[in-house]
Amino acid sequence: MLKTQEESILRWLDEGQELTPMQALNSFGCFRLASRICNLRKKGYCIETERRNGHAVYRMGWRA
Repeated sequence: MLKTQEESILRWLDEGQELTPMQALNSFGCFRLASRICNLRKKGYCIETERRNGHAVYRMGWRA
């Protein structure tokens, strides 16, 4: 069974790994990582964004 990009991204983040747009493109063929992250946030996932050298880096966040 094929996974969606969102499922693949969520699994990656759930494993405690950070994800950049370049990694998403190379690993999942995802050209619009910010869109996939937005969709996951709308579904209730807590995903943090950090800016490093002008690029976004995403990781799973913690809920209070």
